[in-house]
Amino acid sequence: MTTADWLHLFLYYLLLSLMSVGGAIATAPDMHRFLVSEHGWLTDLQFNNSIAIAQSAPGPNVLFVGLFGWNVGMNAAGSAPHGWLMGALGLVVCMVGVLLPSSTVTWLTIRWAQRHRERRAVRAFRLGLAPLVVGLICSTGWVLAGSSGGIMQAWPLWSLSAVTALIVWRTRIHLLWLLAAGAALGAIGLV
Repeated sequence: MTTADWLHLFLYYLLLSLMSVGGAIATAPDMHRFLVSEHGWLTDLQFNNSIAIAQSAPGPNVLFVGLFGWNVGMNAAGSAPHGWLMGALGLVVCMVGVLLPSSTVTWLTIRWAQRHRERRAVRAFRLGLAPLVVGLICSTGWVLAGSSGGIMQAWPLWSLSAVTALIVWRTRIHLLWLLAAGAALGAIGLV
């Protein structure tokens, strides 16, 4: 990767950060388009594994962006001995890019919204965001499941995704139980 590529990656995350309504995971489909489809800096497997590792680890779910950067750097270094330095560079570029604008805007917006929370426009804006966030999260699931094949090829995975979404929507079962069930089904080869 050239210096211009790194700058392009940083600017991409700066801009994407401002559209990450619902969290960074809601912008995963566009990250897939940018990192895998357009530039080929990550493989589908690296993309999905980064999200799976970050989602199963404790802590903020935005860590998958850091793993994307790490993998981009490691791929750029190839077999060079300084690969971990390139991985660290990718991690920093992606995490600073994705966190700086959204954190700043969120901090300023929350302070303003708390002062004006009784205004009708503020309440309407909050209610209006909910369907947008649900749609973005569904598109993330679509991209992640799609890399394993179409609906006909990977129907167990698609079925599990649909059932999990329904359980999350209609029950109060903790997400860790659903993650454990999905991991168990994957371990025995059903999905």
